[in-house]
Amino acid sequence: MADTLRIPTISAYHDLRGLPPPDHPLVSVVRFEEMTVNTSEELLVNDFYAIGLKQHVGAAVRYGRQLIDFDRGVLFCMAPGQVYQVGVKKAGPHGGWYLMVHPDLLWGTDLAQRIKRYEYFDYAINEALHLGAREEEVIVTVLQNIRQEAASNLDEFSQDIVVNHLGVLLSYAERFYRRQFLTRKRSSHEILERLEQVLDAAFQDEVLIKSGVPAVQDVARALNVTPNYLSGALQSLTGRSTQDHIHERLIARAKATLSTTRQPVSEIAYGLGFQHPQSFSKLFRAKTGQSPTAFRAAYS
Repeated sequence: MADTLRIPTISAYHDLRGLPPPDHPLVSVVRFEEMTVNTSEELLVNDFYAIGLKQHVGAAVRYGRQLIDFDRGVLFCMAPGQVYQVGVKKAGPHGGWYLMVHPDLLWGTDLAQRIKRYEYFDYAINEALHLGAREEEVIVTVLQNIRQEAASNLDEFSQDIVVNHLGVLLSYAERFYRRQFLTRKRSSHEILERLEQVLDAAFQDEVLIKSGVPAVQDVARALNVTPNYLSGALQSLTGRSTQDHIHERLIARAKATLSTTRQPVSEIAYGLGFQHPQSFSKLFRAKTGQSPTAFRAAYS
């Protein structure tokens, strides 16, 4: 495994890729075809935000331990501190756009906090945004505007203009991300089916006793997606979050045991992975409107 190379500044990234120094120290838009990419795979981590629009297949990127399927019009977004891997995929051109924004540019702006709420910055392969031709044109236009402003003479208006363009870009990306969930129902259905399989395995008696109720992070890891992506997919398809699905399975299991056995409530709680019966009773009441004892009484 190669050592991870940390890239602290946009200037350092330009040096790594054989690019001339950036016109602006805190923001840069470059073309992939302008870069020099090593033939051996590299493990990299940026200390700045990066948004890439791939338009020609030529290099492979692993992000979130999986390979991004770089068809035309794929947009990927990375927050500072995320590890990714780059390597030449095959001979030939690799083209597209790459935007780099250092967090220092956003100090004192509303976008400094808002950018952290965009879920697609936390995404791996399944979260790459697949753009249509018109959507791609919109993104390219905004990237060109940012590039032009960053190359202009710096003045008191430069930061505001660049940040405003960036805000527009992120809003479009959010729109396209939401659209993707509406148009890729098949993928969401597949995730739902796989979720049920994961929960089936997690709710086996011996697994519950040993490991407890599965956490959202554990379920997402088993599905090879991030927690945010899984929740977004399930919300779009079922209107419920991942946690809701886990709790629904848990309560169904508890109801079956309460209505068909005389097992004490405390033993049922332990069997479902709860360390404290009170926590189980509190969740059961919150989800059903009655205590486990009251629910059982209705079946006596």
